[in-house]
Amino acid sequence: MTSKTIYFCAGWFTDKQNQAYQATMTAIKQNPTIDVENSYVPLQHQYKNIRVDEHPEYLHDKEWATATFKGDCLGVTTTDVTLAVYIPDEEDVGMGTEIAWAKAHGKYVLLVIPDEEWGKPINLMSWGFADNAIKMSELASFNFNQPSFNFYEGAVY
Repeated sequence: MTSKTIYFCAGWFTDKQNQAYQATMTAIKQNPTIDVENSYVPLQHQYKNIRVDEHPEYLHDKEWATATFKGDCLGVTTTDVTLAVYIPDEEDVGMGTEIAWAKAHGKYVLLVIPDEEWGKPINLMSWGFADNAIKMSELASFNFNQPSFNFYEGAVY
């Protein structure tokens, strides 16, 4: 079976984001249609391995910011699919930018929403750029070799 590489778009700055991040990592490792080893996980590609959640002083470092941004853009353009771990009440402008960048480069965009968040209103632009939205519980068995379009069942704002 062939597998696709993903750009793993997710926040990790709040407890809710961390829980969703970890649940997603577990699910993608179980999914045989995802090539996890060759996918791009931004947290694993921070410039000079500096994580700003551990070293916030680097948020003022233009070299770190530019290199991390450029690396993430490269990650989007060199992977097959952009998988965005979307938490409706914790909208992330960075995620919105990554989703738009992916769509502009012809990438399939999948929103993965934690089951307990499913149905809550999501941002109109994220909804518009997404090709599909699924519940977290569906991720381990989602076939990335046969991507499909579907509407999100919740409202937009």
